[in-house]
Amino acid sequence: MPEKVSLHPHENCTCAHDGVPVPAEVVLEVKNLTKKFTVDGGRVLTACDNVSLHAYKGQTLGIIGESGCGKSTLVRTILQIHPATAGEVIFEGQDILMLKGEALRQNRRKIQMVFQDPSAAFNPKMRVKDILCEPLLNFGLLKNSEIDAKAAELLQMVELPAEFKDRYPHSMSGGQRQRLGIARALSLEPQIIVCDEATSALDVSVQEKICELLVRLQKEKGITYLFICHDIGLVDLMSHQVAVMYLGNVVELLEQGRLSVDGAHPYTRALIKSIFKVDFKPGEKIQPLEGDIPSPLDLPQGCPFQSRCDLCQAVCREVKPELRELHEGHFVACHFVK
Repeated sequence: MPEKVSLHPHENCTCAHDGVPVPAEVVLEVKNLTKKFTVDGGRVLTACDNVSLHAYKGQTLGIIGESGCGKSTLVRTILQIHPATAGEVIFEGQDILMLKGEALRQNRRKIQMVFQDPSAAFNPKMRVKDILCEPLLNFGLLKNSEIDAKAAELLQMVELPAEFKDRYPHSMSGGQRQRLGIARALSLEPQIIVCDEATSALDVSVQEKICELLVRLQKEKGITYLFICHDIGLVDLMSHQVAVMYLGNVVELLEQGRLSVDGAHPYTRALIKSIFKVDFKPGEKIQPLEGDIPSPLDLPQGCPFQSRCDLCQAVCREVKPELRELHEGHFVACHFVK
């Protein structure tokens, strides 16, 4: 049986012999990344606006926000699935947004992705062993005679029976297919894995098992995760750092602590209040987030959250707040949060 690990990342931290935490090594740095799309009529849709983030070796950076806030576009731009409009992504000492051709292809070995819908992520006509080993064959890292043994090894890594190698994806459950997606991402031994809503299509009980698997693999292999999610509770459990996005902007960045406890931006607090809880106190109710969401085709001057914010004043409609350090390791883009 695999070792049971805590889902809360701070209980799995690696420390030096004297008990002092080992300083985290930056493995990925996003600098002022912007992505704009030109749509019909020549109008411009701003999906990511001047985003800056750090991801650390062997840790998880959670990125949270409502649907359409730019989370998936951000990671797809980092991966060059979408070309960036401006900014840099520094990995291994170079701006990977400048890579082309074979250099870009080789870099993709080191940053892999686990997708939201495991049933749509695989060719239904391919057997599991071929799905798992195709990336290795593409990079010339495996011989045909080694496929069966390698597939069995990868399946064992994600706690699936070796006999599954001869199955087809449609014969597996949703949780088993997601484990298969993780195994395929692991096949190239990447430094970073992007999990784009990787658990949102799964039942809650299956979510927990997949998250336990991700944490165990991170502990064993030192993998860095970019964990894209809209579930605050899950982000709290999985992440060492959390970035909150709204309309393409990072409005809060928490490098330590828990978002559900320490979140301070009005948008973050509104998200927390809108969550259903099983332990509601008498008279306590869900408070849905209200107000009109501005169109990314016509972003307002000033704070992007102004139309839905109880703290909004004249300065909010005129000046866009920058991320500022509220406390050590806690940054908020708001004029009035203290």
